[in-house]
Amino acid sequence: MGFVHVMSVRSGPGEASALDLFADRHFRWLIVWPAILVLLLVGLFPVIYSLIVSFQKITRRVTDTSFQGFYNYERLLGDERFWDAVFNTATITIIALPLQLILGLALARLFLDSFPGRQILIAVVLLPAVIAPFVSGAIWRLMFDNIFGSVNEILRLIIGDFDLIWLVNSDPVVVFSTILIAEVWQWTPFMFLILLAAWTNVDRSQIEAAEIDGASGWRTFRYIVLPAIRPVIFVALTIRGLDLVRLFDVVWGLTRGGPGNMTETITIYAYIKGFEMFNISLTAAFTFTVIIALSLLMMIVLKRVAITA
Repeated sequence: MGFVHVMSVRSGPGEASALDLFADRHFRWLIVWPAILVLLLVGLFPVIYSLIVSFQKITRRVTDTSFQGFYNYERLLGDERFWDAVFNTATITIIALPLQLILGLALARLFLDSFPGRQILIAVVLLPAVIAPFVSGAIWRLMFDNIFGSVNEILRLIIGDFDLIWLVNSDPVVVFSTILIAEVWQWTPFMFLILLAAWTNVDRSQIEAAEIDGASGWRTFRYIVLPAIRPVIFVALTIRGLDLVRLFDVVWGLTRGGPGNMTETITIYAYIKGFEMFNISLTAAFTFTVIIALSLLMMIVLKRVAITA
């Protein structure tokens, strides 16, 4: 018994050292694995479930879980309303994204140098970004009201007799202008903050050397500042581009996709099909189609960023 006791005592440190050795070798995997597992459960399960449901036929009246082939995908790609929503989303993205970038760069240059009250003004500029997007859309809906809205009142003070129906106008230029104004107003501060941080970290010695050599402000920006902050610009554009592709709150608060479906985005289209018409399988097909499209787009963008960096 004593011999067994001595052996058990002596084997304890050996076992502990082996466990420590295993932990040292696989420490990074032991730390990362719980996070990977959670991401797989949270992120991968909805994708797989959507893929399965997209090959079924589940609606408000029918629950057929048998394999339906590509029936829902054919319906989706053959739906003119879906392509109108894609066009509307692309239009908003193509116009809003460059505007936010240009205004963000202009604001970043304006606040680059120190001046009295700079921190307070930066905080004021960032205020729109902390407002909930749906609340922002509701606020702008009140402001664009043709009877009680402040926008028409201000324009009347400037140009005299003026009465424009903004939100239910048959002219898409007028209606889309309201969405673009609200979207650019809210998210330009986000772009400004990222670009200001990047611009602040540009090597000042290179800028000062260019100024001493007589380079203009535009040439200094083009050949020194822009190459230095280009990776940050790509990241900011990617983040905002993805946000614009899934744009819902502001448009829903402003126009609810109307008049008719003139301003309907792809997320509003999915919401109406899935939660109002309860066409679950068609919505699942839409979800998986968007996932594939955005994944391919992200691969192209990330490859572009890697080449640029």
